[in-house]
Amino acid sequence: MSPLKISCKSLASNPMTSLLNILLIAFGTGILTILLLASNQISNKLESNSKDIDLVVGAKGSPLQLILSSIFYVDFPTGNIPLKDANALASHPMVKRAVPLALGDSYSGFRIVGTDTSFINLYALQLESGKFWNGNFSVTIGSEVSRALNLKKGDTFHGAHGLTSGGDTHAEHAYVVAGVLKKQHNVSDNLILTDIPSIWNMHGSGEAHNDEAHHDEAGHDHTPHEMTGRRPGTQRELVAGEHADDKEITSLLIQYHSPMAVVMFPRLVNQSTNMQAASPALETARLFSLIGVGVDTLQWFAILIMLIAAISVFVSLFNSLKERKYDIAVMRVMGASRYRIFLIVILEGVILSLLGAIIGIAIGHIVLHLIGSFQETSQARLSGMIFIYKEAYIVLAGLIIGIIASILPAIQAYRQDIAAILSRG
Repeated sequence: MSPLKISCKSLASNPMTSLLNILLIAFGTGILTILLLASNQISNKLESNSKDIDLVVGAKGSPLQLILSSIFYVDFPTGNIPLKDANALASHPMVKRAVPLALGDSYSGFRIVGTDTSFINLYALQLESGKFWNGNFSVTIGSEVSRALNLKKGDTFHGAHGLTSGGDTHAEHAYVVAGVLKKQHNVSDNLILTDIPSIWNMHGSGEAHNDEAHHDEAGHDHTPHEMTGRRPGTQRELVAGEHADDKEITSLLIQYHSPMAVVMFPRLVNQSTNMQAASPALETARLFSLIGVGVDTLQWFAILIMLIAAISVFVSLFNSLKERKYDIAVMRVMGASRYRIFLIVILEGVILSLLGAIIGIAIGHIVLHLIGSFQETSQARLSGMIFIYKEAYIVLAGLIIGIIASILPAIQAYRQDIAAILSRG
């Protein structure tokens, strides 16, 4: 019989102890898996959503709130800013690109975002079907919005006031779906995009504007800088039209023209205007430092459980050897070498730890998927269906724990005096 079969039969002979050891390892491994997957997904979301955005300008308040509302769309805006002030900043020599945002409405939990064509270039958006928003109350929806709400090109819906479900419905105007975006794996998957005049008109202010067209009459696509009549790297007036400067928007997403702006431009905004500038890099680092305290605590808790599991495996194998001394001596008499006995005991510890690690990883994925299904905000939703290579390190850690826990019992079995054991038997 092979050493592996012997090890399995030995563990099966004491099922309750083996099950307890496996569950201890699985519990610690499951916690580590959840933390690893969650931190990896959050980090990727933060990076992909804030990519190429150097600064966010909005109303004064919490800088972190401004970042969360204008980049990740998971918080309420700090307020509005005058469009004329936003236009002044957008035309500043230090600004390469300024993307305006107008927030305030949603539909079935998905946020309606008023913006302009520069948003397309910022996130490199591509169409799955239809076209980009084109004129008043025309929208282009993200792939997740289309999937979750079963919306397609030509469908209509009524937005609701507020950024969460349950707000007052704007029944007087219906949005028309002009197109659906390809899956981008960033926040745009969960957004409903339209032009800023549509947001104003939905709230009873402003005149309809149709100068955001993305296709000509023949249906040809144009890049945003061709549509707005400007060269790449230059900024035009954010929203054109008579009396537009009397309006307000929510925030600006800024790209710098030169490295010098990193130091000078935020100070200019904060000290010379009634607006505030928030750096996505600084605020996300701050957010991670706040989250990190709880994550570190849970990691140490999981490691402690793994250590307890290792001790439990060691004790169970050690006690099992005492009960099996005579059996091991008989195996030696029948021709089993010391190395074979050593290997059998090591395999018992490895089997326990590997089973625990694999079950723990599976539990971690299942639990994280359940957590994600109960999350209200789709923008920050976590998924248990994502697998990363770092999970192999958890399996490796389980393997090492099994070897370490079984090494001393294996040495003891290796050194057993067969003659003394048999003489007492």
